[in-house]
Amino acid sequence: MVLKNLIFLVSFFISITVSAEEDFTHYAFANYLGSGIYKTSGQNATVVNIPISFDIRNDDTSSLILRTPVSLGFFNFTWSDLPEGEFPDNVGTMTVTPGIEYRVNTSDDHEFQAYIDLGYGNNFTSGTNVAIYSAGVSSLLDLQLRQSDPVWVNRLFFAGYSSFDGKQNETYSALQSGVDIGTDIYWRWDWLGVDVEPRFFAAGYWYFDKLRFATPFGEDVLVSHSLEIGATLAFSKPILWEWMGIDRLGLSVRAGDGVQAWRLIFEFPI
Repeated sequence: MVLKNLIFLVSFFISITVSAEEDFTHYAFANYLGSGIYKTSGQNATVVNIPISFDIRNDDTSSLILRTPVSLGFFNFTWSDLPEGEFPDNVGTMTVTPGIEYRVNTSDDHEFQAYIDLGYGNNFTSGTNVAIYSAGVSSLLDLQLRQSDPVWVNRLFFAGYSSFDGKQNETYSALQSGVDIGTDIYWRWDWLGVDVEPRFFAAGYWYFDKLRFATPFGEDVLVSHSLEIGATLAFSKPILWEWMGIDRLGLSVRAGDGVQAWRLIFEFPI
């Protein structure tokens, strides 16, 4: 039943709308924008990320990780289809963005991360393909606040794509800062074999070169900043399959410059 419910939630949040002039942003940048239902000028574009990773090397102070997240999309599938028992019957888009991530503990309470990705995206409906590239650095600092174990996260990253025909390309870079804080409330889920803690987070995003969200109707929306708040259930170890890295399950809302997004979260949220 747990697996069935999780698969239902994944199906629930996977959809992308098609615009007259094709926009690659929502699925090309899916791994960096995050899973969710993006609403712009009344139009929905929903993507989901399936986190997949493997440890290449892991010791007491550092680790090297191979990340191969997959993002899927289904066309012509919306919230209103669910009460009628409608489910997506074909894959509309897929992106795979493999990359290497290096993590090192610089002190007992601080971790530095760096990554580089080179991936591929395909729109099965239009037959178009894009090359995706990204790099970034992060700082994660454990703070002391009673028993809540807050984590202050700062990230600086760059991402871009280029269509294989050379006609479209776009880049964006962003600064992200946020705090993830616990509740010091725990319970045991024996059927998953994990301890669970509810946690809350808030994060701000500032885009150095405005990120463009194309809409099927009306003008495109340029986003310069956004704010996100949400809640997750943190698991003591990854659930289902360890290689999928599902150590969180939660929901958040992100808004800014006319774009609103509801995100379904499967990993550390910020």
